Amino acid sequence: MIRTEELLLNVGPQHPSTHGVFRIIVKLDGEVITEAIPVMGYLHRGTEKLAENLNYTQIIPYTDRMDYVSAMTNNYVLCHAVETMMGLEVPERAEFLRLIVMELQRVASHLVWWGTYLLDIGAMSPFLFAFRDRESIIDLFNELSGARLTYNYMRVGGVKWDAPPGWIDKVRDFIPYMEKKLLEYDSLVSGNEIFLARIKGVGVYDAQTAIDYGLSGANLRCTGVDWDLRKTEPYSLYSRFEFDVPTGTNGDCYDRYLIRMEEIRQSLRILKQAVEQFPSEGETMGKVPRALRPPAGETYV
Repeated sequence: MIRTEELLLNVGPQHPSTHGVFRIIVKLDGEVITEAIPVMGYLHRGTEKLAENLNYTQIIPYTDRMDYVSAMTNNYVLCHAVETMMGLEVPERAEFLRLIVMELQRVASHLVWWGTYLLDIGAMSPFLFAFRDRESIIDLFNELSGARLTYNYMRVGGVKWDAPPGWIDKVRDFIPYMEKKLLEYDSLVSGNEIFLARIKGVGVYDAQTAIDYGLSGANLRCTGVDWDLRKTEPYSLYSRFEFDVPTGTNGDCYDRYLIRMEEIRQSLRILKQAVEQFPSEGETMGKVPRALRPPAGETYV
């Protein structure tokens, strides 16, 4: 029998999305984590406090930086909330552009997840492949907005400007490219016995635990809870498109992996429909008053 000693390892502070917000102390018995103690709250940038002294348009660039692997989506959150408060209508072409960039952003964000997840588990090449393919999306965003990571593209009432000529065709060409790459990802990783040994049956919890802790996304759906706001409380144009909400049954790391891989496929499915239905003409900015003064009160969307 090999004698082993418990190892106490300090991980972080690191950044799941923001620099230095999270530290975790883990106790290891070989490869098995016997205890994990999370330590939260190392860095606060005070975004909410800064926003108190800004008008709504000035707040948009701050949303870019709240999660810089998903900046387009955060742009939408603020704009949609203000539009809801003011009862503003967004032109269809602008809403199509918003939805397309949000789903491209979802794919790009998931590619960061896939690459870094595999890197943490011990595989180097998937990280390189993921960032190579993510670069295609970043190039599309750069052409559309003039930026690579913090885009500041959406506006209350629409988007900053229209897509350049040929941009939608480039999105259309990206979809089959990414579908092919996903097959390569699966061949490389998804059936690998070392990979499976490190994630199957690990990190298990049930649906009630997930709900009690307020989990969302794949962390909730891995327990079998079918909850995706794009379906359950549709916003933007999502009610027009056909897509599935992947769920799991085991509530473990493997189910969460499979769900996120399927979410990429479903985003590509949405994008395929969106580029085919994209309006040939139309405005990209609605009728918005020069001064944005919503009625007093709150909104949650």
